Amino acid sequence: MKLSAQSHASISSSLREALGKYKAEEGKMVITDIHLQPKQDSGELVIYNDDEEELSHTTVEEWVDYGEDDFYAVVERVLRSKLNELKEKGELDNLSVVNPYSFVLVGEDKETVAELLLMDDEDTLFLDDELLKGLDEELDAFLKELLEK
Repeated sequence: MKLSAQSHASISSSLREALGKYKAEEGKMVITDIHLQPKQDSGELVIYNDDEEELSHTTVEEWVDYGEDDFYAVVERVLRSKLNELKEKGELDNLSVVNPYSFVLVGEDKETVAELLLMDDEDTLFLDDELLKGLDEELDAFLKELLEK
């Protein structure tokens, strides 16, 4: 799916609007994650916090016409890219959100589809399948070795 420049700008603007609700204020810190919910049928992107308070929303026209089964995978790449751009520009620094917090892609029923970005005090960690690949096997082997001793 190829997004227009207008759609890219709209997504970035909506993310900035949502983040603007958490500009650093002296003594006021919030514990929350930021949820991004794309809606394929309407093309809407709704951004909200843990209390389901809407922080921002926009419409992405290309999402309405997209009928493929890989909608969330495509949207995940776009949103992860936009969040990375904001991070590189320093726009995720100095928010009044307690670390660690996450940007989470959620589906229609608000179930987690993917963790897009984890913000922590030390570093930013991008989570993907490659990072966790083989972890189950390593843990199983470690446990088996421990139990045999």
